Amino acid sequence: MNTVTIELADIVRDYGEAYLARYRATSWHQRRVLLDIARCRTAAMGGHVEVCAACGLVRNAYNSCRNRHCPKCLGSARERWAQAREAELLPVPYFHVVFTLPPEIAALALANPKVVYDSLFRAAAGALTTVASDPKHLGAKIGFVAVLHTWGQKLDHHPHVHCLVPGGGLSPKGERWIPARPEFFLPVRVLSRVFRGKCLDLLSRAARDGQLHHAGGRRALTRRLARSRRHEWVVYAKPPFGGPVQVVRYLARYTHRVAIANRRIVGLADGHVTFRYKDYADGNQVKALTLPAMAFLQRFLTHVLPANFIRIRHYGFMANHGRAQHLDQCRAALADVTHALAMSPVDLSIQQPPDMDPDRAPDSFERDRCPACQTGHMMLLRRYARPFLAPTIPPVPQMAWNTS
Repeated sequence: MNTVTIELADIVRDYGEAYLARYRATSWHQRRVLLDIARCRTAAMGGHVEVCAACGLVRNAYNSCRNRHCPKCLGSARERWAQAREAELLPVPYFHVVFTLPPEIAALALANPKVVYDSLFRAAAGALTTVASDPKHLGAKIGFVAVLHTWGQKLDHHPHVHCLVPGGGLSPKGERWIPARPEFFLPVRVLSRVFRGKCLDLLSRAARDGQLHHAGGRRALTRRLARSRRHEWVVYAKPPFGGPVQVVRYLARYTHRVAIANRRIVGLADGHVTFRYKDYADGNQVKALTLPAMAFLQRFLTHVLPANFIRIRHYGFMANHGRAQHLDQCRAALADVTHALAMSPVDLSIQQPPDMDPDRAPDSFERDRCPACQTGHMMLLRRYARPFLAPTIPPVPQMAWNTS
């Protein structure tokens, strides 16, 4: 059994400079991601000395890069996000709805990521709110959180949005709660067609305004959008879990996650990277895929989002503006709906869904626990400033720490 731990940072440090030399068109933002990943938790980031309050162990620790594309920097953010969402839970079933772009439209995002991903968000949100407000389906104003993913298990380009939706909503005047059916939220066929129409309309408008570009020109872009209108688009609604807390924990692994976690990387040798992936077409079998290091980095950088792009968005009564007041309104309306409260008791234990990935970072308490005595917690003694280094990716030498 191979006990050597391979991380994304190792691949970047070994092959990052060669990749940038070969692909000089790599954007400044993508270069910054590679640089941060290579230096994360090394002497190049500065650091501090900490001591265990129980046994007196003293150790040096390097700072994190805090880049949202770094697989080592998302554990604490994921935990904080999950705890905040748990505090906002309503006593109703929650549904997980996924909106996926077809390949012809997804390909446009490679050259137009901000326009296409923003259209994906707006179309998915518009489809949910439009169909839910229709009296033929639910007739209610809903709220939900949406999270963008751009990758598949093989690091291929697969843009889709995950939505966590409470099973019901407020009446048009906001005075009562309208519950969804226990095992059914909204018809996916209707959602799919409304989603398709709204997304293509947004992209067509962007093309007319000169914001959406295609290598074949405006005419080829128009034909591509027209072809996509003739095909069905994929919308998938998963059945609710045993309780809303489980759904939040399930979705939390989507919110603060990068294209590949370090645990999935199993080999780096002879210029090739081997990583695990789950083959959904073959009964969710776990398999291994080997790629040249350059191809691996190219696939990874495909999923670097534009600078300042918001990949977690809230809509309806869960929108950031006035969310607390809107949720209080929902709880007040739910208090008058006896059948909404007569649902089976919610299991508040944090259980891992059957297909949960193992790529979860420990929570902050586990991460700060003393590695020697396992009882005390590490306390800060002294900080060290981040040194000045040239913007290159070669292996970073370790700093000599002065603890006197």
